[in-house]
Amino acid sequence: MPLIHENKFVSDHWQRLADDQPVPADGNIIIPLQRLEEARQVRGNELSSIGIHLANIARIDDVIPLLPNLQLISIAFPAFSDGRGFSLAKRLRRLGFKGTLRAHGPLIADQYPHALACGFDEIDISESHALRHREAHWRAATGSISLGYQRGYVRSGTILDRRAASRRA
Repeated sequence: MPLIHENKFVSDHWQRLADDQPVPADGNIIIPLQRLEEARQVRGNELSSIGIHLANIARIDDVIPLLPNLQLISIAFPAFSDGRGFSLAKRLRRLGFKGTLRAHGPLIADQYPHALACGFDEIDISESHALRHREAHWRAATGSISLGYQRGYVRSGTILDRRAASRRA
């Protein structure tokens, strides 16, 4: 699957395991949270090469104790019109997650600035989706929104901050 990182398609160094695929002894893997114990049995308690995939309706309380040790959290977007993953990403960042946040699913290039503002670092899309939303579309979308009403993780200041600053001046 193509991976969009810093406005371009890059190669993915993580392997997303299917539910029936055994956990390998090494390499970077992405697994559902439910398979974490299985992965620990194979690899021990070292989480640096294990990424967790969350449904967009996941209970965040189950993940909080893991946040300091995880390098990657992937959040499912079952449809581009389902924005619950954005809220989950923002919550994870507010809780202090410093690792890579990855959106997984059929997001469109127009949603890229919002994904970045919510704290996502990269977006994982299907091959067929990448044919319709080429790298140039993602790059162009990055600069399409320069101001917003909400503070984000990429943009500094909001429309309201600028209004307040102009009043003080």
